[in-house]
Parts: sequence; C-alpha cells; structure tokens
Amino acid sequence: MQVFTLGINHHTAPLDIREQVAFDPKRLTQALHDLLRGRPVREAAILSTCNRMELYCATEEPAAAIDWLAEYHALPARRIEPYLYRHPQKDAVRHMFRVASGLDSMVLGEPQILGQMKQAARAAEEAGTLGTLLNKLFQRTFAVAKEVRSTTAIGANIVSMAAAAVHLSERIFERLDEQRVLFIGAGEMIELCAAHFAGAKPKRLSIANRTPERARPIADRFSGDVLRLEEVSEKLADYDIVVSCTASTLPIIGLGMVERALKARRHRPMVMVDLALPRDIEAEVGALDDVFLYTLDDLGQIVESGQESRQAAIVEAEEIITHRVDDFIHWMEARETVPTIRALRDAGERARRHEVEHALKLLQRGDDPTQVLEALSKGLTNKLLHPPTEALNLAEGHERGEVAELISRIWRLHPEK
Repeated sequence: MQVFTLGINHHTAPLDIREQVAFDPKRLTQALHDLLRGRPVREAAILSTCNRMELYCATEEPAAAIDWLAEYHALPARRIEPYLYRHPQKDAVRHMFRVASGLDSMVLGEPQILGQMKQAARAAEEAGTLGTLLNKLFQRTFAVAKEVRSTTAIGANIVSMAAAAVHLSERIFERLDEQRVLFIGAGEMIELCAAHFAGAKPKRLSIANRTPERARPIADRFSGDVLRLEEVSEKLADYDIVVSCTASTLPIIGLGMVERALKARRHRPMVMVDLALPRDIEAEVGALDDVFLYTLDDLGQIVESGQESRQAAIVEAEEIITHRVDDFIHWMEARETVPTIRALRDAGERARRHEVEHALKLLQRGDDPTQVLEALSKGLTNKLLHPPTEALNLAEGHERGEVAELISRIWRLHPEK
C-alpha cells in the first residue's frame, strides 16, 4: 500500500480554480465515504483551507483519486489537471511534513495550518477513513512540525510585508482581537494581509474595493464584509486599522477625510498602512497626532532584519524534515515484513506446541524425563531446521550459493571453506 498526496494550492492555482475544488466542512464525511466507496483507496483524509485542497490517500492506484476529485466537483478533468500536484510515497511524506511545519504556506512559518491538518485528521478518524498507515503518518507529521517550531526560528522572525503590518499594529494596539480592520483593494497583497490579520481574530474585518464582486471571495474566506470604495469616506471612523494597496494613480485617502474620521472617533488612535506605489494615502496624514502611518519603506526595514535569520531557520527545518522522512519510510518498509514475521512465529509456535504435547504424553506414560527432554529438544531442532535445510538441498546452480549466503546471514553462521 502506497501513500499518495494529490493537491492544489496558492502556488499552483488562482483563487477561482481553488474555489471550485474546495470542500464544504459539513459534507466532508460524505465526501470521504464517497472516495472510498468502490474505489481502490483504502484510507483517506481531506485538507481543505482557503489556500489549499489536498487529498491524503493509502492506495495502489493514485489515478482513482484524481478521477474522483473531478467527478465529485462535477468538473472536466482537463479543467483542474494543469493545476494539480501529485506526490507518491516519499515525496508525499515530505510534503505533509513541510505543510505542517509552515514551509509551504502563503505566510511562511504560520502556525494555523498545523491546526487545520489536525482537524483534517480528526474528520477522517470520525468518518472511519483513517487507517493504521495514515494515522501513523499524521501523528508523525504533527511531531515533526512541533520539532521544527521548537528547535528552529521558522516562526520567530518577520519576513513579509503582511506580517510586518500586523507587527506594527500590535505596537499600537495591545490586543488586535478588539480592533476593527479595513482593507482597501482586493489584490494578492491584501489577501496576504487579510490572512495575517485574520489569525489575530479582529473584532471586524472589511474589504473595500471599487468592484465589490472581486472583494467578496476574500471577505467570505475570513468571515468579513464588503464595502464599496465610495463608502470608505463616511465609514472610515469605524475602523482602528486601515491597510491599503490598490493600483490607483491618485491617493484614495486624503488628509481631510482622515481629519473628519479622527474627529468622529474623538481622536482615538488609528494605524494606517500604505502598501501601494504610488501611495494610496496622502503623506500629510502621517503628520496627524493620532495617526500612525506606515509606508512600504517602514515595513521593508522590519522585513529585511528578519530575512537572514529566517533563511537559516528554513535550512535547519528542511534538514530535520529530511531525517524524519527517512525514518518514516524505514517504518513503512519494515511494516511490509510484518505478515512474514507473524507467519514465521506462528510456524515456530506450532512446532513448539506439537513437541511439548508429545513430550507430555511420554511423561504421563512414565518415560524417563531426561530422555523425554532430549527427544523434545531434538524434535524441535529438526522441525525448525528442516525448511532451510530443504531449501538449500533443492537449490541449483547460482541459486544454491544465494540461498547458502542468505541462511548464513540469518543464522549468523561462519562456515569453513
């Protein structure tokens, strides 16, 4: 039985494709049962988040999982094939270890993915589709992620503009879960920032965009709401943190707009982060007493300071993962010999039981115990040595030498030449 991973994520597919293969959490159990029903898939788990969808399977026919995915979502296979990645056996194990450790995330080193993987494992267990192999793999995956996070600095340093924006906001507001955050724009940078801020569970999260339809998918993913761009002026005072990144050639937020918002807020402080080039927020806004305005250059200094240490942490994390992948593959290979070991022990036990029963009958008849024990030991020895001896006698040609060498290894013999 092989481990196989099939997936699609933010690296390989745009948002509109990822949306089409996402799984409704309420129907996950049904989906797992459907995957295993009548297909050569023995075990399965599904990870479905805003940035990725992955199937983890124990199967000898990976193509069955690919066909099922397209069929389940009522999509032509050709529609999703270009965006899919497939990882067999060792690569599948490595991929799961990297994902859980935050090395494959949109936000490098983010911890939320580990909790999402644990939830995927629980869902599969509750559905009855998590067998011995995948259960062991998930448990090992969680242990590796814990080791990476506890022995490296993978999550300790800020290496993205989005993370820096959160960091600077936390300097002003001690608790982000009590703040309201407004994002202006609906591009990739806003998506990244929303992912970071959403992790802090803000009191409210809103996306404002000239085209509300473009903002809706991001808002839905992070349980937020949508504003029209023209609404920002009248509703700006409702927000404590504003992050803007649009393609506008002119400022969207002017000095007068912010002054009115501060007056309505009774001069409670605001954090404003301008990630646009050219700027979305007039530079004069930074001179206001109750506004903390940060630009690309401000965030860039924070990011630059974290890059070097994070790179060193990535190297350390990858080394840990490489060793742990080898350990797990060794466990899998050893597991394949279990039936043979069990059969060998059963054969030995049958031989032992037969000789003991024969010896007891002799003792009950009154035979000399010494002679009975001698006969028992000889009988047991003959039974155990008969199969390898017969195999050696029946071997011919070069096979005889191979069998002799194998028997010598098993019994640790040193025959004289």
